[in-house]
Amino acid sequence: MRITSFSREQIKEGLENASSSVSETPQNVRILFTPFRIDAANFSSACASYSSIINSHFDTVLVLESHPGSADKKLPMPSNKTFSTPLGEVPVNDRLRNDFADEDDDFFVNDDAFDDNVSIYDQLMMLQCTLDSFDVLSIQITEESPFIIKELVASIAEILRNKNALLVCCTNLPESEKEGIERVIEMAEKDNFSGLMNYMNSGDSEIEGVSSFMTGLLVAGDWNLGVTLTASNNDPAGKLLTGHAHLQEQPTHG
Repeated sequence: MRITSFSREQIKEGLENASSSVSETPQNVRILFTPFRIDAANFSSACASYSSIINSHFDTVLVLESHPGSADKKLPMPSNKTFSTPLGEVPVNDRLRNDFADEDDDFFVNDDAFDDNVSIYDQLMMLQCTLDSFDVLSIQITEESPFIIKELVASIAEILRNKNALLVCCTNLPESEKEGIERVIEMAEKDNFSGLMNYMNSGDSEIEGVSSFMTGLLVAGDWNLGVTLTASNNDPAGKLLTGHAHLQEQPTHG
């Protein structure tokens, strides 16, 4: 059962259960890594990620998802003025959308990749039960080339750097891929872009939404964020790693 069939009460209960299971709530979270499609099988994993922003406030949320081959435009953004879910409407940040469209020729306001497979509605259901008030922007990655990923990382890092904004990266990270995922995180920390692209294009990864995941990791590095990924023990299906990236404390010099 997809999360769009869940009630607000069901989602809030899942978030509260996830929050109560951690000893310390992370501070200054800027990026979430969350399942691409949220349903009953991975709901606990999604709650584990979103519980890290309970009691936080963000003016806007950028939902980033991989959708390769779905459109000619490489980084399309839907033209919606609002997104509607069973929990209500969420306005689109049109100014932010225009900022990205003006940034480079590969960003387009275009609906060709906006189909039944997008993840934005799943994420909005979680966000509507976590944040009080926010607007949103959706970007799909339809071409997973090194040039596009590098361009996307640079644009997100620069445009959102000083905004009160949350980046949500939609990606399925199987716990069975944990060793590979840890190598990816290490490559991102060392700014080994060519290594990341080789991994993404090798065909060996079982990560769904690998370009969204790598973009989030590289933006985290640019913003000096620490990445934390964990697996929930409460999902009935195969375990997924989910998590967040939060601001690291700067070292003090005596």
